[in-house]
Amino acid sequence: MKPLQVKQCCANLYGGEAARFLLGDSFHPGGVELTGRLARLAGLSRDSVILDVASGKGASALHLAQSLGCEVVGIDLSSTNTEESTAEAMARGLDHKARFVTGDAERLPCENECFDAIVCECAFCTFPDKQRAAMEFARVLRPGGIVAISDLTRTSKPLPELDGLLSWIACIGDAQPLEQYGAWLNQAGFTIETTERHDNCLIDLVNSIRKKLLAADVLKGLGKLNVPGLETDEAKRFAQAALKAVQEGHLGYGVLIARKTCPL
Repeated sequence: MKPLQVKQCCANLYGGEAARFLLGDSFHPGGVELTGRLARLAGLSRDSVILDVASGKGASALHLAQSLGCEVVGIDLSSTNTEESTAEAMARGLDHKARFVTGDAERLPCENECFDAIVCECAFCTFPDKQRAAMEFARVLRPGGIVAISDLTRTSKPLPELDGLLSWIACIGDAQPLEQYGAWLNQAGFTIETTERHDNCLIDLVNSIRKKLLAADVLKGLGKLNVPGLETDEAKRFAQAALKAVQEGHLGYGVLIARKTCPL
């Protein structure tokens, strides 16, 4: 799959009704609770100007704007996501604190050194050119700025049960060890300050998806559910394979906090 196809596939997946049904409003393990953990580790405050890269439906950006009272800009490749996020911000009276822009993480539509912090949740692993994305993070951050990443991690062991599921491959196929994410950030001028494992959040998410898929089968059988793009048999196989991979230590979820220390 070509890089542009990978990015668009992932954006379409997370912009669809199937993702909303399975994942709810927060499209990453740990939900807004883990977003709060990232904010505390990064030392974010009311005075922070934050960029949420791959902001999805805007749950994290809106949570940060509301809980901290800070200014947040969300950028996502899906125009559907940014339009829905903008509407939600207006509905919640947060449009003066949170705004959303359609854009590419590898070509951020932002000026140099205009943010205090970047939050990127369950998305860095999907960027085809991760080094370029890391350099873009460094470009738009002020000196001393913080990157707070939470993401899927994966060992080098082949996982054919997951790789064979083409509807999911764009979003997990290039997950890497947490240390490799750190290496890309190091090369872009960041110093790693904190790493944490949160595999339990991934297990909780997979188990939640499995329960929803079982319910979906029942509802579909009764003719009471129609979710475009939801293939329950394929998704159930994926969820079972993912759970096994996490339990065996081959797939996980981690947090990484890094500070911009070197000029570009």
